[in-house]
Amino acid sequence: MNFHDTTADEQLAMIKQSAREFAEQFIRPHIMDWDERQFFPKELFHQLGEYGFMGVLVPEQYGGSGLDYQTYITVIDEIAQVCGSIGLSLAAHNSLCTNHILMFGNEEQKQKYLPKLATGQWLGAWGLTETGTGSDAGGMSTIAVKDGDHWILNGSKNFITHAISGDVAVVIVRTGEKGDSHGMTAFVVEKGTPGFTAGKKENKMGMRASETACLFFDNCRVQDTNVLGEVGDGFIQSLKVLDGGRISIAALSLGIAHGAYKAAIAYSKEREQFGKPISQFQAIAFKLADMATKIEAAELLIRKAGHQKDSGEKCTKVAAMAKYYASEICVEVANEGVQIHGGYGYTKDYPAEKFYRDAKLCTIGEGTSEIQKVVISRLLLEE
Repeated sequence: MNFHDTTADEQLAMIKQSAREFAEQFIRPHIMDWDERQFFPKELFHQLGEYGFMGVLVPEQYGGSGLDYQTYITVIDEIAQVCGSIGLSLAAHNSLCTNHILMFGNEEQKQKYLPKLATGQWLGAWGLTETGTGSDAGGMSTIAVKDGDHWILNGSKNFITHAISGDVAVVIVRTGEKGDSHGMTAFVVEKGTPGFTAGKKENKMGMRASETACLFFDNCRVQDTNVLGEVGDGFIQSLKVLDGGRISIAALSLGIAHGAYKAAIAYSKEREQFGKPISQFQAIAFKLADMATKIEAAELLIRKAGHQKDSGEKCTKVAAMAKYYASEICVEVANEGVQIHGGYGYTKDYPAEKFYRDAKLCTIGEGTSEIQKVVISRLLLEE
């Protein structure tokens, strides 16, 4: 995006406003109810699809909005400022499942799946992690064995967003030797395929309205036409998909941090002690200054990663930096938000505690902070 192009700026401002209004109208009234009940509001995602938010990066020819990463970052930020759970689900749908098919699907696969995913008619899931392999994704044990013009899948995937409610999942499974980076393949598996089931919903600390569960494959037969890209390219594909995924989670972190900061600043102006608002005490004012500075720095890093992605440049290092930094400051900002609220920050009557619970996932999902540091340092040393 050219930041000096006023039409692009105007378009971005309109989409930002639209996402903000959507969040205020359709999400804010329900956040604590959904959180307490761990209720996943699937219908809401059909609505998000009507607004064009389920296929932000998908070209218009496949029913998407055909927009760029700068716009996508803005949408995730605005939604997550109100509810991290909905921001997380929106990010996973857009950047993982839908984006994997967009990046590596053939024309027939794109025509078949993207219009349903981009319009929110279908919800997407993406499966890489397993019970025994988190950061060591290459050590996965779910396998696919060729049988004529079909493949038979056996095994399971863990911590999968939309495992139960998803209509289609992109899963990366082993088709070769363990430890071989060319020993894994990506498959598209539709809900209702015999032998393809989901486990129970995980009972989580935060992000409780975003559904997380296991996927199970028990002699699950899928056709050869369900292979995404080339056999053996699944792991290489997933690393490229995760570049965009890291920008996604960085934007999610940014939104949660923005939400926690706004709640803290509003409360600090209302709450009075010793005859004046607590915002007038330097101890609180300095906390706010630190929070605002870190949020601003995180956004600049995320925007740089988005710019590289939009320009077609390799963005692995900056995307990892953005994800690492934004997720860590998200936790810090949410923590200070609770502190500024004092005792009220520890109750469910104020939003501070939910931002605090939701924030932590950002330092874990789609590559832990430690893995981001491995990626960043490796690339620095190669330069």
